Amino acid sequence: MQVYKQLLYNAKIYTLDAQQPIVSAIAIENDRIRAIGNKETLGSSFDNSFAQIDLQQKVVLPGLIDAHIHLEKYAHNLQKVNCETSTLAECLQRVAKQVFLSTPGEWILGHGWNQNDWEKGFGSRFDLDSISPLHPVYLTAKSLHAAWVNSLALQVSGISAQTSDPPGGKIGRLENGEPNGILYESAMELVADAIPRATPKLTAQAIKEALPQLWSMGLTGAHDFDQKLCFQALQLLREDGDLQFRVLKSIPLENIHQAVDLGLKTGFGDDFLRIGSIKAFADGALGPRTAALFQPYANDPENRGMLLLDAEEIYEYGKIAVENGLSLAIHAIGDRANHEVLNAYAQIRQLEESLLETGQINTIGRHRIEHVQLLHPEDAPRLAELEILASMQPIHATSDMYMADTNWQERAAYSYAWKTQLGYGARLVFGSDAPVESPNPFLGLHAAVTRQRADGSPGKYGWYPEQKINIQEAIQAYTIGAAYAAGSEKYQGKLLPGYYSDLIVLESDPFSSEPEELRDMSPTATMVAGRWVYQKE
Repeated sequence: MQVYKQLLYNAKIYTLDAQQPIVSAIAIENDRIRAIGNKETLGSSFDNSFAQIDLQQKVVLPGLIDAHIHLEKYAHNLQKVNCETSTLAECLQRVAKQVFLSTPGEWILGHGWNQNDWEKGFGSRFDLDSISPLHPVYLTAKSLHAAWVNSLALQVSGISAQTSDPPGGKIGRLENGEPNGILYESAMELVADAIPRATPKLTAQAIKEALPQLWSMGLTGAHDFDQKLCFQALQLLREDGDLQFRVLKSIPLENIHQAVDLGLKTGFGDDFLRIGSIKAFADGALGPRTAALFQPYANDPENRGMLLLDAEEIYEYGKIAVENGLSLAIHAIGDRANHEVLNAYAQIRQLEESLLETGQINTIGRHRIEHVQLLHPEDAPRLAELEILASMQPIHATSDMYMADTNWQERAAYSYAWKTQLGYGARLVFGSDAPVESPNPFLGLHAAVTRQRADGSPGKYGWYPEQKINIQEAIQAYTIGAAYAAGSEKYQGKLLPGYYSDLIVLESDPFSSEPEELRDMSPTATMVAGRWVYQKE
C-alpha cells in the first residue's frame, strides 16, 4: 500500500478547534492527521519520509461536507438538458436542440425549470408536443417535486383522463379532465417508471465523473438522499477504490422494514460509506406549491399544499426506526409539515427515554429535519428543545426569496431562519440539495452571510437581514455540524490529531474577506484521506 506522509507548513490553518484555532503546520500520515503546530516543532518530530510542502501562506480549512445532496441525480443531471432558464421559450429551444440530436423514440430528459420564473407560468404537454412529437419528454422541476411531460410520455406511461391521482401525488389536468403535462409529487413516478433505468455500473461511472467537480468546489464528503441505485453505485465505486469521497447514505422510508430485517443500523459502514438515517417526506415543496401550510398560499386561496405524513404516521415509523438503531431525517418545508414532524419527534423523544431506562437502546438518535424552510413562530424553539438537527440549505433562501414573498407574504419573515435557530441553541447542518441548487458550498456560505443573490438583490442588507449569520457559524455548519449529524464528530469536521486528513487550500481567507467575495472563492487544492484529489492548474 502506498504511504502518504506529508508536512504542510507556512500556512494559515483553521483547525475549527476552540483550544487551538489557528496553526501554521500540519503533519499527515495516510488518511489521518498526526500532529498540528508549526514547522519548527513538527519538523524535528518527523523524519525525512514526510514530504515537506510549503503552502506559501495560503489558507487551509477542513474539507467541507454537503449535508444534503442527491449524488445520483446530480451526476446524471450533468448529462441532461439544462432547463433552468428565464423564459419558457428558451427552455423549449434547449429541449428542441436535444431532440434534433436524438433518434426517434429516445427519451429526452431535462431538469431545472421553475414556472415561477416564467411569465406564462407552467408549460403544457402541447408546448412539448410542438417540438417533440416522436420523442417522449420528461423534465423535472428545479425543486424535484414536479415534472413536465409531453403527450407521448403520457401515452407510453398509460396516463389518461381516466387515470386516478396516486396516493401522495396529483396529475395536472385540463378542464375536460385530460392530463395537462404537469405531474406533482408521487405522480411523477407514473412516467419515471417507464424511462429505461440506468444501471448501477453506469451510475457509478456518472458519479465518478462528477467527483472532480465536487472536489474543485471544496467538498470532501456528503450526506446522500438518493435511493437504491445510488447505494449500489457507491458500493461499486468503493469496491474499486474510486470512492475518494466520504458519503453518509440515507435509507428511503419505503425500505425501512428491509433495513430492520437485515439488522442495518445508523453508523454501520467504513470511513467512506456509512448508513445514515431513514429519509421520509412530510410534504412537498414551495415551487410547485405542494409544501404543507396552516394557511393557504397567498395567490392560491384553495391550496394549503400536500401533507404526505402526519405526526401519528411519522411516530409509527419512528418507533420502528429508534427501536432498531436507526435515526430519522424528515423532509419538511411548510409550517404545517414542520409542526407535524416536531409533534412526532416530541413523542419519539419520550419513547427513547423509556428505551434508555430499560436498556433497549444506548443513546438517543441524532434526528433531523431536512430543509426547515417555514416554521410557525411557536414552533421555532422546538428543534433546540428536542435536540433535533436543523439540516438547511442556505442557497435555497436566495433562490426562493421572491417565490416565498409571493406565496407566503408576511409569513416569509419566519422562513430560512438560521439565526433564529442558532439563537435558540439548535445545531445547524448545511447542504445544497443539489441538483436542486448548485452543490458549491461557497455559494451557500455567501447566501448564509449576505442573504443576497449574485447581483446584490434584493438590496444591500439582504433578504430579512436579521437572519444572516457570520462566516464562522456558516463554515461550522458545513464542517462540525455535518460531522456531528453523521456521528463522526470525533474524526471529521476539524483539523486535529486523529482526524481525517480531509482539507482544502485557498488563496483567500474567508474569515477576513468581504462577504461578497465568498461566492467566487474556490480551492487551489483539495485533499481526501491524505491524497491530493484536486489541484487547480
